[in-house]
Amino acid sequence: MASGKWRNTALLVIDMQNDFILPGGPMHVGGAQAIVPNVIKAVEVARNRGIPIIWVVREHDPSGRDAELFRRHLYSPGKPKPTSKGSVGAELVDGLVIEEGDYKLVKTRFSAFFNTNLHSYLQSNGITSLVITGVQTPNCIRQTVFDAVAWNYQPVTIIVDATAAATPEIHTSNIFDMKNIGVITAMLEEWCESGH
Repeated sequence: MASGKWRNTALLVIDMQNDFILPGGPMHVGGAQAIVPNVIKAVEVARNRGIPIIWVVREHDPSGRDAELFRRHLYSPGKPKPTSKGSVGAELVDGLVIEEGDYKLVKTRFSAFFNTNLHSYLQSNGITSLVITGVQTPNCIRQTVFDAVAWNYQPVTIIVDATAAATPEIHTSNIFDMKNIGVITAMLEEWCESGH
């Protein structure tokens, strides 16, 4: 466990799965592959600091019956069935590995808090501060961050160059919105050196 300033902090790694990261994946996010080395580095730094790592992943029933209504068509016969449970597409991208002591949280919506046990898990482990990495900024990152702020996690930090969206413009505008609700927006190097 972390001590000192990191004692109440957890790192969330959101949706760093093949179907989102790899070119040609059914849910490919344009800027995702470029951040993989930074997410790997953030995980390494968190491990060195004793910060718990929470791997937030989407896993759907292959039928898509637990997916949002607007996404159900993606699970029609003959379609690739994005992030379906047990598929290669649902696995973490190469270089990211869930280790003993880490926590894997499965979600079926944008927010890591929606219909999951994340809040109770964090509370029961004394976590009051979150650091966020992953994809994608306007959807799963943003929804998770806004819910974290609503649940009074403080501070909430986004590692700007370890998160990504389809385009740099979408990413920047969403980072701007989150900064305006009191979220700390730090570059990876800045977080590694000091850390919020």
